[in-house]
This record gives sequence, C-alpha cells and structure tokens, in this order.
Amino acid sequence: MSKPITDLVQIDRLGTKKLKENELFRRHLKRHNFSDLRFRRVAEEIEEQVDCRACANCCKVAETDITQRDATRISRAMGMSEAEFVGKYTTASAFDDEMILRRTETGCIFLSGNDCTIYEDRPDTCRNFPHLVRGKGSIESRMWQMIDRATYCPIVYNSLEAYKDIVGFQRTPSKG
Repeated sequence: MSKPITDLVQIDRLGTKKLKENELFRRHLKRHNFSDLRFRRVAEEIEEQVDCRACANCCKVAETDITQRDATRISRAMGMSEAEFVGKYTTASAFDDEMILRRTETGCIFLSGNDCTIYEDRPDTCRNFPHLVRGKGSIESRMWQMIDRATYCPIVYNSLEAYKDIVGFQRTPSKG
C-alpha cells in the first residue's frame, strides 16, 4: 500500500472533485456483496499511517452528535449536572434538530489546538470516527456518510480510494 495522502488542501480538492464518483461507488457497493473484513483491514492499515492528532480536521469541520449516554458521561467527568452540561456545551443541529456539541470559530468547543480537552470522556461518535473500522452496521450501510468525509478526512479519502482498487471499481476519467 502506498503512503496515504494527508495534505488537507489536497484532500479537500480531491475529495470534492470525486464527490460524484464516490456517490457512484456507494451505489456500486450496494449492488454487490463485498467483505467488510477486507475493507476494515485496509482502513486499519491507513489509520495506523495517519496521525489524527496532527490533523484534527474532523473536530474543526464536522458536527459532533451527543447521545444521552455521552452527556451523562461527560457531565459526570466535568463535575457538573447533566442539565448544566447540556445548557452550556450543546445546541440543536441545524440539519435535524439533534443534540450536538457547540462550536467555536475554530471547531468543536472542546478542541484546543489539535487536542480534545475531554479526550478520555469524548462522545462515542468521536471514539469511532471515521466509522470505517468501528461503527454500527456494515461499512456499506455507513458509506453515505463517507462521501462528504472524504473531503476532509485523510483516512476516509485514502480508504475509499483503496476500496475502489479492491473491488475493481471503474473510476471517472479525470478532466484536465
């Protein structure tokens, strides 16, 4: 396996350029039966090569869903009531009105530089991110999320490209 692309400007440019191709790939996966285990192994290899703390782009650009269990765990760790935590650190998502962590101009409210200030107690969605190796359901069922994530996460971008090679997916010819 070649060295993964980690430059965030390049990831954004390439991931955005391949949005339509990645949508076609997602549809291709739904029409065929591929081994999740093989995809997970590839994603694990790529995760081992990418230092998430050097990137932290997910914390900078993505919303962080919070479950009731997350709110209970984090508020307890912070020594405050759950209601106080929810009022101070969460808000409703503009997309689906679900509870998410508040954001600042630089990203997640708990992001300091590239470090999470609640790392040991972080939400489950953060623990499992980017949801290629860990997550609910098959990789195929989570693939709809990966199309957007390939524009900001080096692990997702590189994994999707490797998956295309594994299944022999015919890529869209590059223009210019």
